[in-house]
Amino acid sequence: MGLWARRTRACSKRRPGSSKCDSQFFHAGLVAATFLILLGLSLLYLPDPLALEPATAAPEVTLLIWTHPFGRKRPLPDCLVRYGVDGCVLTDDPRAYASADGVLVHHRDVVGGNAELPPEVGRPSGQKWIWLNYESPSHTPSLWRLEGRFNLTMSYRTDSDIFLPYGYLVLKHGSGQLLSEPSRTSRPGFVAWVVSNWVDSQARVAFYYQLSQYIQVDVFGRAGRSIPEGSGSVVQLVKHYHFYLALENSQHRDYITEKLWNAVLAGAVPVVLGPSRKNYERFLPPEAFIHVDDFPSVKALARYLAELRRDPARLQGHLRWRTGYGLRQPTFWGEHYCTACRVLRKNLGHTQVVHNLTGWFES
Repeated sequence: MGLWARRTRACSKRRPGSSKCDSQFFHAGLVAATFLILLGLSLLYLPDPLALEPATAAPEVTLLIWTHPFGRKRPLPDCLVRYGVDGCVLTDDPRAYASADGVLVHHRDVVGGNAELPPEVGRPSGQKWIWLNYESPSHTPSLWRLEGRFNLTMSYRTDSDIFLPYGYLVLKHGSGQLLSEPSRTSRPGFVAWVVSNWVDSQARVAFYYQLSQYIQVDVFGRAGRSIPEGSGSVVQLVKHYHFYLALENSQHRDYITEKLWNAVLAGAVPVVLGPSRKNYERFLPPEAFIHVDDFPSVKALARYLAELRRDPARLQGHLRWRTGYGLRQPTFWGEHYCTACRVLRKNLGHTQVVHNLTGWFES
């Protein structure tokens, strides 16, 4: 949890914008970092989730999708055609359980009562159960129920057995949506925030209340104005703004969601509330975002945003990095299935059990 979010808890019941509360947001320091890109790396200081393995004689494997996430059934992709992943057969037919090499189980569906865990009786020797979850620890209940049941983990966390984030940068010559240095003249808007799940106890809501005391923030989504017709998506809307509030619903290690990547794709400078600046810098160059912990107070942050808006040359300092990169945003959930299947094939013959799922994921 970031410095701002920790101090927000103590201020959550006070009037937003009060001097007593505002003064508690101490300067976390802008981390000075030398940003090195080694030729051939796809991610910034991260393992490459989609690096294809060299061709091997490994046998074809079958991955059973035990639960379609959140109960929404979708067609299963051809992994070779869509993602270049060979030797993988996907199925959601439970009758394949007795012969499947792996079983992918979505956490929320099991603990929420929409599905039961696969049966231990009749489980083939060597079959691997894969725990799938893309919610933060704050929204991942009942982990204790699953201790010692799984063999592999799959999530946004970089230390997962199967790592696939919400988004990541690739070098310009790689596969991804190319980024460019956007024009600022076509952006009449100042700061936007799209939010659908408004909870007053969340740090991001307290942050918004305070920021809006000093500058105009246009709020869209179920908790604000409707996204204008013709915008087509959040990205199209944000293209009309200089800054976007990429505020996570909770602050945890590596929990950096599509909120950040929507801003990046739209060419807006993201103002982030989530894990630490150091954590974000594993995914982005340090100048690519503005962290709320960079400032001694919300008022100071608001002043900085206003200054940037009036000074296009300084604002471009947060955007020039874009010309060297593309953006990859994995498609939910087909790409996740194929990535899991690729790692499953690589791990045939290896036996392991996740003994401390709770301790790991909540760390």
